Amino acid sequence: MFDLVADVERYPEFVPLCQALKIRQRTPKDDGTEIVVADMTVSFKLVRETFTSKVTLDRPNLKILVEYLRGPFSNLENRWTFEPKSDAECDVGFFLNYEFKNRMLAMLMGSMFDAAFGRFAGAFEKRADHIYGKPVAS
Repeated sequence: MFDLVADVERYPEFVPLCQALKIRQRTPKDDGTEIVVADMTVSFKLVRETFTSKVTLDRPNLKILVEYLRGPFSNLENRWTFEPKSDAECDVGFFLNYEFKNRMLAMLMGSMFDAAFGRFAGAFEKRADHIYGKPVAS
């Protein structure tokens, strides 16, 4: 699951509202982490916004941290954690907090973003089923 979430280039294929994603920079570190700076374009009806984030892929600790750099938000914080349960399953933790800079944009897109982020987990579960196959009940 870590690899699925870390594969940010594929987000436009399955993440709600994500229309495009462009990697600006990818920097592997000596400690096993990797820093990715990316632009994500989200759109809904006539509104289209692009924001830039720094993504720290911490494979040794099975964590992903997304830090907001610039765009329409006053803040955006996103964290993923992965706790293996067996060879075939893991618990995934997801935290997201955001606030728009512009009050009109917040009114226009706020409830839509809330609904889309509510479908976020389901989109990743569906993608995992597609990539890895549906889990078999024991």
